[in-house]
Amino acid sequence: MKLNIREIAIFAMLGSVMYASKVIMEFAPNIHLLGVFTISFTVVYRKKALYPIYTYVLLNGIFSGFSAWWIPYLYIWTVLWGMAMLLPRKLPARMAPLVYMSVCAIHGFAFGTLYAPVQALLTGLSLQGMAAWIIAGLPWDFMHGISNFFCGILIVPVISALRLAEKNSQKN
Repeated sequence: MKLNIREIAIFAMLGSVMYASKVIMEFAPNIHLLGVFTISFTVVYRKKALYPIYTYVLLNGIFSGFSAWWIPYLYIWTVLWGMAMLLPRKLPARMAPLVYMSVCAIHGFAFGTLYAPVQALLTGLSLQGMAAWIIAGLPWDFMHGISNFFCGILIVPVISALRLAEKNSQKN
């Protein structure tokens, strides 16, 4: 997965866009475009999508602090990337929006559960304590999943824009 200068610049910008979108949306808890970008980048750039995703994760740590809350970010976005990697490369045009929106929603619904093991390890929670922590977060995960589903309507347009930009850059 060797990168050229152009890809380094593009992936740095895409990771920065992810971070900026998160900061802009902080007024609305659990409503953001991170799933949209993660899936879109994965569909277009495949394995190389990990570069902008982890640029975002790194920026999050730099600007918000490398503390306990940040550690699950090292794998949570990789789970969504992996889900997107498992999707067929050429989904039928009529199915693609709903499939992408659904995958985005599933990640939102599962976010607290994915986050819980590290939370339990770092705070000394028992299995019952971790289950209670997950249950307490279900309303937030519900909001996260629903908002990810509706934000997911932007995935196909973002994919189209990225593909058009890639196609135009190949001409130059």
